[in-house]
Amino acid sequence: MKLNSGRSVLLAFVSTSALMSAPLAFAQEATPAEDAADIGEIVVTGTRAIGRTRLDTIAPVDVITGETLTRSGTGTETAAALAAAAPSINFPRPAISDGSDHVRPATLRGLAPDQTLVLINGQRGHVGALVNVNGALGRGSTAFDLNTIPSVALGSVEVLRDGASAQYGSDAIAGVINLRLRQARDGGGLTLNHGRYDTEYDTARGSHEATDGEQTSLSGWIGLPLGEDGFVTVSGELQKRDPTNRSDYAAPSAVVGNTSTNTVLGRFGDPAVESQSLWFNAGKPINADWETYAFGGIQHKESESGATARAYNNANNVLAIYPNGFLPLINTQIVDYNLYGGVKGEAAGIDWDVSVGYGRNVLDYRVTNSLNASYGAASQQEFEAGGLKYDQLTLGVDGVRPLEFGLIEPVNLAFGVEYRTERFEVYAGEPASYNRGPSAGGGGAQGFPGFSPANAADEDRNNWSAYVDLEGKLTQGLTVGVAGRYEDYSDFGDQFTGKVSARYDFSPAFALRGAVSTGFHAPALQQQYFSYTATNLVTQLIGGLPVTSLIQAGTFRVDDPVALALGSKPLEPETSVNYSVGAVFRSGGFELTIDAYQIELEDRIIYSESLGTTRPSQSAATTTAVQTLLAPFGVSAARFFLNGVDTTTKGIDVVGRYRLPTDTLGRFDFTLAGNYNETTVDKTPETPSIGIPTSDFFLFDRSNILAFEKGTPKTKVVGGIDWSLGGFGVSAKATYYASVLVANNAASLDYETGDKTLIDLEGRYQFPYGVGLAVGVNNLFDEYPEYTPAALNGATGSVGFPSYSPFGFNGRFLYARLSYSF
Repeated sequence: MKLNSGRSVLLAFVSTSALMSAPLAFAQEATPAEDAADIGEIVVTGTRAIGRTRLDTIAPVDVITGETLTRSGTGTETAAALAAAAPSINFPRPAISDGSDHVRPATLRGLAPDQTLVLINGQRGHVGALVNVNGALGRGSTAFDLNTIPSVALGSVEVLRDGASAQYGSDAIAGVINLRLRQARDGGGLTLNHGRYDTEYDTARGSHEATDGEQTSLSGWIGLPLGEDGFVTVSGELQKRDPTNRSDYAAPSAVVGNTSTNTVLGRFGDPAVESQSLWFNAGKPINADWETYAFGGIQHKESESGATARAYNNANNVLAIYPNGFLPLINTQIVDYNLYGGVKGEAAGIDWDVSVGYGRNVLDYRVTNSLNASYGAASQQEFEAGGLKYDQLTLGVDGVRPLEFGLIEPVNLAFGVEYRTERFEVYAGEPASYNRGPSAGGGGAQGFPGFSPANAADEDRNNWSAYVDLEGKLTQGLTVGVAGRYEDYSDFGDQFTGKVSARYDFSPAFALRGAVSTGFHAPALQQQYFSYTATNLVTQLIGGLPVTSLIQAGTFRVDDPVALALGSKPLEPETSVNYSVGAVFRSGGFELTIDAYQIELEDRIIYSESLGTTRPSQSAATTTAVQTLLAPFGVSAARFFLNGVDTTTKGIDVVGRYRLPTDTLGRFDFTLAGNYNETTVDKTPETPSIGIPTSDFFLFDRSNILAFEKGTPKTKVVGGIDWSLGGFGVSAKATYYASVLVANNAASLDYETGDKTLIDLEGRYQFPYGVGLAVGVNNLFDEYPEYTPAALNGATGSVGFPSYSPFGFNGRFLYARLSYSF
C-alpha cells in the first residue's frame, strides 16, 4: 500500500510539474539556447561543399543537438536518445542474448546495424569486437557501439539518410551517423541525473509491480583555451544503472515443492551497468594557413546480465550446490579506446586534411552464479570465459579545391586516399569454463560456456581506397553531385561504388532532390573468423545404432572443415543500389522534408541455421543425414556465416517542424516526423549440394526471413511540442510504434508486439547563476509490448516480453536532472 501511494505522489508531481509550469510567467522571452538547431545550421555530413545548411543539402540530413539528446531522460544511452529523436533509427533492447545484452545494436531504415557507417568528427569510427549471434535484431552483424560516447561529449549528431559508400566507403548503405564532439575554449557544465522505473505490468502467468532500474549519472564538460587561439574541450561521465527484471512467474514444475505460483526465477531486462567515460576535442592553429587537431576518448564499462534461469530439477543443475536452482549471470568488462589526430590547411590552392586514427574495443567475459555440471559438486561457481578484441588503424589524406568553370559558382572538388588495417582476436577462457569433467551433465560454464583454444583466432587485413567527389551549381537552381570510390581489400579483393545526385530549387521555398548510388559492406573479420563451440556428451543414432560420445556443437569459421562440409564458401561483400527522391519546403518558421527511398541489397551476409538440430521445415531424414555427415568431425550441429540473401527495402521519411515565437507567450516549437519502411526478402541462399536430402529453408529458416521483413516497425511517428518562456520550459512528446512480428519457425507460435504509443513529458526551470532543474517521465501511461505467450516461456518463465520490441519492455520511468553551467 505504501508503494502504491508513493508511486501516485511521485507520478502526480512529475506530471503536474511538466504541465503546470507553463502559465507561471508568460511575460518573458525565449533564451538563445533554444535556437541551437536553427534552420540555417551548417552541416558537414553528406557534402564536402562548404556552407551547406541541412535544408540546402542534396541528400536528407537530420541534425540532432546535444541539448536534445540530454532531454531524453536520465541515464539514457546515446543510441536510445537518437532513436527517440529520429524516426528512421530504432534501438531495441534485447535480453538473455549473451553479448548483445551488453552491446546493443541500433538500426537505420530497418537495415542491419553494420550497414550504417558511424563517423566521429567526420573520421571513420571503429566497430566493436562483438558479433551478434543470438536471437536479437541484427543477428549476424557487428557494428559501432553508439553508447561508447556519452551524450555530454556531443555538440550535435548528423544523420545522413542516404547511401554514401561512394563518399565514405564500406558500410554506408543505409546512411551515415556523424558524431560531432563538443567544441569550446571556455565555459562548462555539470549535470546530475537520477531516476528509476516505477511500473505495473502483466505477463502470461500473472500481474507484477516493480520499482527497479535505479540510475544515477554525473556528467560534465569544460572548455579550456589552448594558447591564445586554440581550444581543448574535455567531457566525462560516471554512470551507475541497476538491472531491471521483467521475467514471468515460473511454472510450479520448476519450483521446489511444485506449488508456487508467484516465484520469479529469471532476470529478463536491462543489465546492471557501471561505466566511466572521458573524451577530449582539441585544435590549435600552427600559423595563418595550417592548424593541428586531436580528439579521442576512453570508456570502461562493467555490466551484468542474466542468462536463462535453471530450475532445481534441470539436468545441468547440481543440487548439492544450488538446491533451489540458479540464475547464471554473464558479466562483461568492455574497454573502448579512440585517438585521432591530424593537420589541415591550405597549400597550392588546395585545402588539405592529413589524419591518423586508432580505435580498439576489448570485451572480456566472466560467468558467475554458475557451475560446470560435468564436474558435479566439485565444480567452481565463477569462470573467466575468454573474450574478443578488435582494433583499427586509419591513415587518410583529403583535399578540397574549388574549380572555376564559368558557372554561377565554383564547382567543389574533393578527393582523397585512405589506408586502413584491422585486427580481430578471440582468446580462450580458463579450462573449467569450456572443459568437460568426469561427471554427467553438460560441460562448460552454464549460461555462457567459455571460448576454448579451438576458438582462438588472431587475424588481420588491410585495405586502401581512393575517391573523387564533385559538387556544384550548374545554374541558379540546379545543383549536381558526382562521386566515385575504389577500394582494394587484402582478403576478398576490390570494389567500386558511385553516386549521382541532384537538386533543383524552384524558389527559395521549394526544392526537389534525388540520388542514385551503389554501395557495399565488406565482410567483417568477426564474420569470417569468429567461432564458438561447446562440448557435450551426446547419444546419437549413427547407422541405426546408438553411439555415445563427446560431441561439439556451435559456430564454425567459414574456412573450417566442418563448415566446408556443409557448403560454406569465402564471404563476399554485400552490394546495394540506392534510389531516393525528395522534396524540401520552407516558409518562415515552417519546414517540411519528404524523402522516398528504395534500397536493393544483394548477397547479404547472414548467420545460418543450426544444421543438425530438429526444425519444422526439415524432415527427420535431413536431420539424421546432417548428423551422419558431421559425425566424423565429432560435431552434432553447426552453423556459420554465408552470403545469399537479397532484399528490397522501400520507405518514406517525412520531417516537419514549425517555430512560433510570440511576444508574450514565449516560443513554441512543434515537430512531427515519421518513417514508413518495408523490407521484402527476394532471394534466400541456395541449398548446397552436399550429397544429402535437404529442402527449402535449409540454411535460412522462416523466423529469420520474417525478422528481416517484419522485425522492425513499418511505421514510426514522433510528434512533439517544446515550449520555453524565460527560464521555464516544457517538452511533451508522443511516439507511435507499429506492431512488430515475433516470428518462429512454426507459424502457430508467432505473436505480435502490438501497436503502441508512448507519451513523454518534461518540465524544467533555469534558475539564476546557471543552475537548472528538470523533472520528467518517460512512458507516462506505462505501455508495454504484448507479453510472451506461456507456451514460449518455458517452465522458468525467463522471457517475459519480446526482445524485438522497438521501445523495450521496462515501463514507466521517472527522473530528475540538476545542472549547473558556467
